[in-house]
Amino acid sequence: MPDASVKKPSRIQQRNRHTILEAALEVFSRHGYRGATLDQIASEAGLSKPNILYYFDGKADIHVTLLSQLMQTWLDPLVELNPDGDPVEEILAYVQRKLDMAQDFPRESRLFAGEILQGAPRMRPELEAHLKPLFNSKCALIRTWIAQDRLPPLDPRHLIFSIWASTQHYADFESQVSLLMDDSTNTFEGASKHLQAMFRSMLTR
Repeated sequence: MPDASVKKPSRIQQRNRHTILEAALEVFSRHGYRGATLDQIASEAGLSKPNILYYFDGKADIHVTLLSQLMQTWLDPLVELNPDGDPVEEILAYVQRKLDMAQDFPRESRLFAGEILQGAPRMRPELEAHLKPLFNSKCALIRTWIAQDRLPPLDPRHLIFSIWASTQHYADFESQVSLLMDDSTNTFEGASKHLQAMFRSMLTR
């Protein structure tokens, strides 16, 4: 039963928290955790630094809040891998979902990548509690498909790593991709065709 003594945040408080988190996402994705400052977040949010500290205990608190909110979104595409579906089509659909996320959530992807590159100092408990069990269960599913001769022999772990690397590249290295692509308006359409063909070739005999 909810504690009646705990007051529900007002609409202004909810709006300010959302504004701060949106600003922090922009700052962290641009500068990384170490390069980001509360002053930058306050400036991006259009709020004072004391106002930021009214809602959050500091930079680390904001960063952990963003990462925690991101985790469920980040895991959803892998959760959707269906044991009852066709293995090749299920994995190709997962590739597309990850590429769609790179297109729709590039800042979130860079936020997550930055945390991992630092050794996941703030996110390790979340990774151990949520990502690792899910990763292990989906690797077991892929091994089952292989044992049923529905996929060629391969290491499920490296398959998933390859999917992550090839799809998230378009978000994490967005500035490089934009620079090197002659027709940037067609980047994700071309990426989808390429990755679908590449992984289909890998997954079929």
